Amino acid sequence: MVVNAITFKVLSVHLTHTMIVFKKVKQLSNNIQKLKHQGKKIGFVPTMGALHQGHISLIHLSKQQADINVCSIFVNPAQFNDPKDYEKYPVTIEQDLLLLEKNGNDLLFLPPVTEVYPGGVTENQHYALGFLEDILEGKYRPGHFQGVCKVMDRLLEIVQPDLLFLGQKDYQQCMVLKKLVELKGFATRIVISPTLREENGLAMSSRNMRLSENAKENATAIYQGLQYIKENVKNVPFGELKDNVADKLLKAGFEKVDYIEICNANTLEIINKYDTSIPMVVLCAAFIEGVRLIDNLLL
Repeated sequence: MVVNAITFKVLSVHLTHTMIVFKKVKQLSNNIQKLKHQGKKIGFVPTMGALHQGHISLIHLSKQQADINVCSIFVNPAQFNDPKDYEKYPVTIEQDLLLLEKNGNDLLFLPPVTEVYPGGVTENQHYALGFLEDILEGKYRPGHFQGVCKVMDRLLEIVQPDLLFLGQKDYQQCMVLKKLVELKGFATRIVISPTLREENGLAMSSRNMRLSENAKENATAIYQGLQYIKENVKNVPFGELKDNVADKLLKAGFEKVDYIEICNANTLEIINKYDTSIPMVVLCAAFIEGVRLIDNLLL
């Protein structure tokens, strides 16, 4: 259904928007350059597919702030330190196409691995991310952020967006991508949108598709734990707060807690006691039914 560059149109009396799908870098780049010459502002929402309302909210935000939105769907092999996790990542391309079309996305980049990595996935380039890649997600997923930077460096080079839209759920990744834009000198401004949640508080994530209904309900313990920390951060020692939440998660059915940390919201340096002069964020990663979930909350 998708070849090089096609027009994808949903056959519905309710939908008249036409989205163009590109599989080739050159064709997408040429199209974007024409739009830029016309003075169009380009917004970009990079995804790995398995789209949900969190992704769609970013597209709506882009449609408000830019003239043209480009979305990419590419499951990046370079950022999975566990090959099994890569293999299990949900692929729902037909559903994704319909969702993008319905929500007014303009251009979709749907490349094979060879278009994104013509020199091969293992071609090395090191990004000087500092301590950001050694803590929290970086500590528990070695090489992950190098892989994220590798694909985003390439995608930003291809799309050359004026605005890059990211979700706050991936808090540390947002900071890493700010660092990447700075390192590479991209003329792109990053816009971070608040985390979208299910009615029960669970942060929307493509990984939620791999959970049973029971686990989805139990997984709300993460958000409840973050809220508990927010409510008690001024009065209870940080070590006690974190231990209480870890205990709550394990009792709720989580098999393992990688981390619960309270950090400086601007630098991600770990904080051990309450300080009114420091903006704070609490971040958590834990496994339920073998699926690793992350979440965070500004305090």
